[in-house]
Amino acid sequence: MTVLTALAKRASVLLLALCGVAWAQAPFPNQGMRIILPFPAGGSTDPVARLIAQKLTEEWGKPVIVDNKPGANTIIGTEALLKAPADGHTLLFTASTHLINSLLVPNLPYDSFKDFQPIASIVRSDFVLVVHPSVPANNLREFIALAKAKPGTIDYAISGNGNPNHLAGEYFGMQAGVKMNSVPYKGGGPAINDLLGGQVKAMFSVPTAVTGHIKAGKLRALAYTGDKPLPGLSIPSFAQAGLPGFEINSWNAIFVSAGTPRPLVEKLSAQIGKILTLPDVKEKLAAQGQEPWFQGADQFAATLAVDRQKYAAIVKAANIKLD
Repeated sequence: MTVLTALAKRASVLLLALCGVAWAQAPFPNQGMRIILPFPAGGSTDPVARLIAQKLTEEWGKPVIVDNKPGANTIIGTEALLKAPADGHTLLFTASTHLINSLLVPNLPYDSFKDFQPIASIVRSDFVLVVHPSVPANNLREFIALAKAKPGTIDYAISGNGNPNHLAGEYFGMQAGVKMNSVPYKGGGPAINDLLGGQVKAMFSVPTAVTGHIKAGKLRALAYTGDKPLPGLSIPSFAQAGLPGFEINSWNAIFVSAGTPRPLVEKLSAQIGKILTLPDVKEKLAAQGQEPWFQGADQFAATLAVDRQKYAAIVKAANIKLD
């Protein structure tokens, strides 16, 4: 190595170090921010994203807007993030669909993992297994016994092929050793309507969509994937009900483009964590039937890796295809 080459390398290392210091010390944010939401306005993710935007605005004194960009199963909005500068001022608020698309959609215009940097998880939605009252099973063990005795005869509703509740149903079949038939609907509303009418017999649903029907006796709840009791309901966990190891859920989380400077990733993550501890945020989420579920950048990245492996196994075993 020549003296000039050695000096050049040292200069490069020094320049990188100085850039890191500059990022760490530069004011952030120094302009308005945008949260891209790849779902329509008015959906279940919309109020949560707007709540985060409001709190970021209050905390940092810079306007933070929510930009709804639905379409193509979240692909349009997700790709829009990568067209913005990787400077931390544009965020993506998305759901488990982000991970599932990487397993089901061929020729994605991006890599769901390499092109994105996790910032933090926001909320987690667990699933409750509900059945129509006509089903002759009063608990999970009886339901599993029924499904084993009559394989392939129990129809369960899903809110679209490849949706998280579809994966939950297939994973249940794998864990319990039963075979049920998934019946896809265009959204959770029509699926629940047919369940209430008895056209289908079971469904894995987020609790907020079926709590009222459970209390009214229109649906029977057999088990819940969460680890905390549901308010006003006495529903056992799957482990308590006889199926330990059945753990699956959906989530909402925030990402930025890969290449966003690490100091900004850490600052954003810490700020989101702080917001999710605020009493009024917890109260507003509770009013929507949700509660904060915070994991920082590195912890959530590890969770994504575990979920990807689990989801990939489910998709392969069940041969799930998108509509």
